Amino acid sequence: MKYTRFEDLPCWQKARDLCRTVNRLINKQQFSRDYGLKDQIWRVAGSAMDNIAEGFDDSSVKEFVKFLGYALRSCSEVQSQLYRALDCGYINQDEFDETYALAGDCRAQIKGFRGYLRKKN
Repeated sequence: MKYTRFEDLPCWQKARDLCRTVNRLINKQQFSRDYGLKDQIWRVAGSAMDNIAEGFDDSSVKEFVKFLGYALRSCSEVQSQLYRALDCGYINQDEFDETYALAGDCRAQIKGFRGYLRKKN
């Protein structure tokens, strides 16, 4: 399948789901007072989506692969930030597990797509 819009990419859709989930978490009262962590996890979740979109519109497969790498690392950073949120008591174990798994799914999709593009190129 040839994708004509970044919005059609399954990895971008998964990154958007991750962003929505993070948004729900950071708007909880417990989380809302930690402006630094709240801002950081929100920015990095958005970065996963944004880097996929930005790389998609580049004319070079090599550059797209590079931007997918940034998105991949952003998902990993979300996972790391989730540990901080859990350790601070801002989220519970179930919220952590759900969001961590979602970030992991996002990483897996990005990795798979990135591998496909590398082989194709």
